[in-house]
Order: sequence, then structure tokens, then C-alpha cells
Amino acid sequence: MLKPVLKFAHRHVWRRLPHKARRAALFRLAAWRAPRPTADARAATPIVIVGVLRHASGLGAAARACHDALKAAGLPVYGIDLTEKLMHEINHADFTYDDGRELLGEGTVFLHISGPLVPLAMGYLGRAFVDRKRFVAHWFWELPEVPKDWPPAIPFVHEICVNTTFVRDAIRPIARGRPLHVVSYPLTLTHRRPRAARRPEEPFTALIVFNIASSFARKNPCSTIAAFRQAFGDDPSVRLIVKYMNDFVWPEALPLMQEAAGGAANIELIGGVLDEASMDALYGRADVVMSLHRAEGLGLPVAEGMLRGLPVIATDWSGSADFLTHETGVPVGYELVPVNDPQGKYIGADMRWAEADVGAAAAALRALRNDPDWRQELGAAAAAHAAEFFLPERYARQIMSMIEVSGATKQYGMTSDAGDVPV
Repeated sequence: MLKPVLKFAHRHVWRRLPHKARRAALFRLAAWRAPRPTADARAATPIVIVGVLRHASGLGAAARACHDALKAAGLPVYGIDLTEKLMHEINHADFTYDDGRELLGEGTVFLHISGPLVPLAMGYLGRAFVDRKRFVAHWFWELPEVPKDWPPAIPFVHEICVNTTFVRDAIRPIARGRPLHVVSYPLTLTHRRPRAARRPEEPFTALIVFNIASSFARKNPCSTIAAFRQAFGDDPSVRLIVKYMNDFVWPEALPLMQEAAGGAANIELIGGVLDEASMDALYGRADVVMSLHRAEGLGLPVAEGMLRGLPVIATDWSGSADFLTHETGVPVGYELVPVNDPQGKYIGADMRWAEADVGAAAAALRALRNDPDWRQELGAAAAAHAAEFFLPERYARQIMSMIEVSGATKQYGMTSDAGDVPV
């Protein structure tokens, strides 16, 4: 009986509180009771991935991807799922892993948990588990500076991993001398299949994919809708698919998208959580992927579109700028504007993020529609670059370089790749 009550309170009461107040309360509650890691703990195997392993979110996807990449490399990898502990919904109940909760002694733990929640995670793990292990925070952030409630997490970690130079630069001022590694994001497409040859009656299709819980304002779908409308109006030979989820987190989102679409029959709004095969089918309907985001720590839809050989139109700022260039996609110009997030996740008087040039995005859409050869050329370049940039084996080599002192690199027949781990 207690669990349903807690879930109801979390969904309908806790999530409606101001985000800043929620974060502060969580951190203060957890920090006093969380066990500190052993100061001189050495990097060693086994490896334990801790995070929301069964939740449909960017953090959950990253934790699963890192787990699977290391497992595929033949390493001793375990998982500890905090999805329910952190009051998230289970969307990936079929994700399998070896449970690492009972592993005592040496090991390396990768925390796929945002900064303020690290002490909470440490409390769940417990003193017996924490003792003698090396803790590495694997962090994402979407603005040039991290919030004031992140630095108190630093005493709980020995090292920090990030996936882009943008996040590295945001984290560096609070790192307090901790090693700060930029590692690749390991991305594979389990259900990848090539797009079928276009039939004459099929519309030219653009796709945007985002999670409202990750901040509707940051994902900025209304600018994508505006660019599409500016490019094509009500033209029935084109289509925009807007794939969103978690609209219950911020109910104002759907009316705003409907207003931006203006009832256009060539704009399709799709909500809910889809499995990997269904998402792949959705990408299979697309000719172009769009992300006129205001900020990204990485930009997973951009990466997934590129890996599928689709040209991507995206804001030329923050995390996705590490891999989306004029040779591999269509970066869109922007201006930096003050952050305004009605959901309250991103707050800061001096913080700024990008406002993409809607007119330039509209022009890019028209150009891509009118030039199939350019679409094919750009998509092929995107796929080739993404296949190398997000190669799971590359990530595995980087992680093994980090824990080489344990002798694990030689034990598992992997070569050091320290050059891929800039500090």
C-alpha cells in the first residue's frame, strides 16, 4: 500500500513543487547520512554501473549504453538500479544486468546520477558496499555553469567522466582537482534498419524527438514547428513528426505545441514511451532529424539520427557541436539569450542559452527537401562520422585506460587508449 501512495505523492505533489526547492530538500536530507568513499580507494575491477537503469530518460539511456559497451568488451560489469528508489517510472523492465548490490571490497563504481542526487545514491548503496571502492561520477549538464547544489557532491567521488567538451568546461570549476575525463558516448542501434526506398506518394518527413521532463523550454520544439511552418505551410506533400513523452510532468506543453502547429494536417504529434523497435520504425519514416534545442549536454536524438544516416538540422551550440559539423549535418546559427524555463529546472540570473535561427532552419529544410543528392551525401557523412565517434569499443578502451593500475587492461587483452581521455 505504501509504494502506490509514495508514487502518487511523487507524481502529483513532489514534481509540482518548484524544482529548486526539491533539489535543495533532497540534498540536505541525504548529505548528512551518506557514507563517504574511502579516500585512497584504487581503481579496479569489477565495474558497477549505478543509475536509473530501467527508466526512459537520457540518464537511463546513458547508464544502459555504458553497461552494455563494457559487457560486450568482456569485462566484469554489474548494475545497481535506482529507478524506483529515485521515484522514477520503470519503462525498461526488460533490461538485464548482473546485480552488484552484494559486491564488497575493491571495484570501480560509475554513478550515472546528477550531482545533487549523489549523496542520496550513496545512502542507498550503504557503507559496506561503498568501502574501498573507487567512485566515478558520469555527469551531464546543459548550461555553461552547474548549479550551486552540485559542488557538495564532489567529496563523494574520486573522478568525473563527461561525454562532451561543453560539459567538461561547465564541471571544471567545481572539480576541486578531481581527474576530469572526456569519454565517448557508446551508442549502438540494436534495431537499426535502412530506410526503405521512397515511394512517390510518401511525404518528405522531418522528425523531432524529446522528453518534456528534460525541460520543454530547453528542447524547444515550438521553434522546430515554427521553422517547418515557415518552410512549407500547409503543403500536404511534407510532414513533421513531433515525438514527445512525459507530458504529465508539465501539462502546459501539449497546448503550446498544438497552438504552434495551428491545426496543420501535415504536423503529427505523438506522445508516450515507445520501445526501441518502435522508435527505430519512427526514425525509419524520417528524411531529416531536427533539434533546435536551446542547450544540450550531448544531444542523443542528434547522435541517433546521424548514426542512422539521416541529415540533422540542429542548433550549433553546446554538447552536440562536438560531433555535428557542416561536414556531417546542418548546424544552425543562434544568439545567446537569458535562460527562461517555466518548469524551473534551469534557474540563474546570469545564465544564458541559445535561441536558434528559425529562418535559417526553415531554409535548410527547403534545401534538403529539394536536393535528394545532398540529403544522401550528408546522411552518409553523418553515419560514417557517428559510427566512429560513438563506437562502443572506443568507450571501453577509454574506461580501461582509467583503471589500468589494476592490471585489468592486460588481463582483458585491451590496449591503452589514454589519448582518447583528455583531462
